[in-house]
Amino acid sequence: MRERVTQAPVDSAGVRVFRGIRGAITVDADDNGAITRATDRLLREIIGRNEIELDDIASVLFTLTPDLHACFPALAARDMGWVTVPMLHAVEIAVPGALGKCIRVLMHVNTTRTAAEIEHVYLDGAAVLRPDLVRTKP
Repeated sequence: MRERVTQAPVDSAGVRVFRGIRGAITVDADDNGAITRATDRLLREIIGRNEIELDDIASVLFTLTPDLHACFPALAARDMGWVTVPMLHAVEIAVPGALGKCIRVLMHVNTTRTAAEIEHVYLDGAAVLRPDLVRTKP
């Protein structure tokens, strides 16, 4: 089998750039539909705001709060066609008083954006996690 080689994005100095993009969203219930719909919405918002193409995504780490276990968020990504993207799930530590019913994501991407140009996405109840990064609608 022949190996497929693609051109990786580079910065102005010709150096490959690898960045992490954070995001989070809350759900109302621990059920398959709520988790997959929220994950789909979050991932689409992240890739839209950051102009990410599928081939730009190196990997994705999802975490869920301990009160969410109905399904894997990666199911939503697979339904979006992300069949070659490595994805992993973990459970957030149960810190007393922490936000519940929350899905978090750390997406590793190749991009030409600087760290300051990356848009991290916090939706719905997860906006309290990083109010400094929440974008208000125009």
